Amino acid sequence: MHGARAAQPEDLAELDRLAGEAIDELRPARGGDLWWRTLGRRPPHGPSLAAAIAAADVLVLCGTIDDAVVGYGVTRLDELADGSVLAVIEDLYTTPEARHVGVGEAMMDRIVAWATERGACGVDALALPGMRDTKNFFESFGLVARAIVVHRPLS
Repeated sequence: MHGARAAQPEDLAELDRLAGEAIDELRPARGGDLWWRTLGRRPPHGPSLAAAIAAADVLVLCGTIDDAVVGYGVTRLDELADGSVLAVIEDLYTTPEARHVGVGEAMMDRIVAWATERGACGVDALALPGMRDTKNFFESFGLVARAIVVHRPLS
């Protein structure tokens, strides 16, 4: 049975491992290295994940199959210039074997419910260029492109 639950401090070792897997998967992708250099979680991941678990304005989830943790998500609330808040998905990852079975969907359902309960005006997430499965996944939850960032490397 797949699901999602709030992460606990005792999950940190597993979350740290999953964060490393996510970065290893994304960094070689188109745009991945610059994403990691600008927005990616820095190793060691444990301290930032522990701080996120303890924060009131951050949701950290474990995606599960039965009792096994096979994914994780981190979503924060950002206050906008007009005083409203936006839910920003920082991390959302499932192991390759746990994809297309409902784990990511369970985490997204929890994220959307959490953001709605807190009065967020919307949910933002990032999909790297060429990651069609990621884009399609987010679109299935009603997320659509609102900006395109373009870049030209100079070195």
